[in-house]
Amino acid sequence: MRSPVADLLADLALALDEASVAWYLFGAQAAILHGAARLTADVDVTVRLPEAMSQETLAARIEQHGFRRRTVDPAFVERTRVIPFVHAPTNLPLDVVIAAPGIEDLFFDRAQVREIDGVRARVASPEDIAVMKVLAGRGKDLDDVTSILAAYGNVLDVGYVRKTLTLLEQALGQSDLLPTFEQLLARTRSG
Repeated sequence: MRSPVADLLADLALALDEASVAWYLFGAQAAILHGAARLTADVDVTVRLPEAMSQETLAARIEQHGFRRRTVDPAFVERTRVIPFVHAPTNLPLDVVIAAPGIEDLFFDRAQVREIDGVRARVASPEDIAVMKVLAGRGKDLDDVTSILAAYGNVLDVGYVRKTLTLLEQALGQSDLLPTFEQLLARTRSG
């Protein structure tokens, strides 16, 4: 018997594959796959819309596979680049994030195919999840980074994470991302 998350991903994968939409899993569910100990029921994916496809067309395609929108406000979707759904069979929330050009292209290139209860899904790499979680900066996100660091040990490409966080700091005019990561890394390695 598959988990509710796997059921959701199976229906979503079918919808997105039929529409030729590239996607990857990120957020808490991806962090859990990469070693974070977390209780959460929501699912987050990023999609890359084909050039000729509108957000409305994408939403309609997803709705054909057991999902219903939690909001139909086009201004919300335009402002946030998020289309929120609920998966009717499992009642799990799903946020579909529309990728923007830039760093998300790198995340797409590095996403890995994983099997989740018999469902094949592209999942953001552990390094990219660490980057996203440091950028989010909430306590639970930083706890996820610590768990990922502990789970992957010396296998995690720390140089890539440092380089990507440095690029984000420059792009965003911030100077706190890399120091935050370094603190988490030092804490993980010392204990």
